[in-house]
Amino acid sequence: MINKVILVGNVGADPEVRTLENGVKVARVRLATTERIFNRQTQETKEHTEWHSVVLWRGLADVADKYVRKGSQIYVEGVIRSNEWTDRDGGKRSGIEIVANDLKLLGRKSEGGSVAGASSGSGSYSAPAPGTARPSAPPTPGPAPIPTPADDPDDLPF
Repeated sequence: MINKVILVGNVGADPEVRTLENGVKVARVRLATTERIFNRQTQETKEHTEWHSVVLWRGLADVADKYVRKGSQIYVEGVIRSNEWTDRDGGKRSGIEIVANDLKLLGRKSEGGSVAGASSGSGSYSAPAPGTARPSAPPTPGPAPIPTPADDPDDLPF
C-alpha cells in the first residue's frame, strides 16, 4: 500500500515552530496549492485554492525555522495523516495533515545570499534516518523514513 503526497505551493504564514519538552523541534506550515481550470465553453479560467497543514520534525523543522517565510514557494513530500484531539474547550476535533519527509526550497535566492549553502537559490532537505546526524550540506533527494517516534505526540494543537 502507498500513502504518498507531493505538494508545491506557497506558504501562507511564517512557520509555527515549537520545541517539545524532550528537545525535539516541530514546525507547522500552512501551504496553499492552487489549481487553474480552463472552461473551453465559456473561455474562462477559474482558480481553486486548497490549504494544507504540513508538519515538519527535527532537522526539517530547523530548515523551516531558518529559511521558510510567508510567501515562500516550497516542495513538500510526505504522507497524509488524520488525527483527533480535544480542543481547549473540551470539544472533539479532527483534521488531516501532511507529515513531511522531504522539503525543497523553490524560487529565487534571498537578497542576502544563497539558501542554506545551495548556489542555485534552492535547497533540498530530507528527514534523516532515526539516530543519524544531519550532514552539513544538503543531502541528495531520495526517500527517507518518516520521523514518528513514540515520544512525539500525534496531535499537536497548534
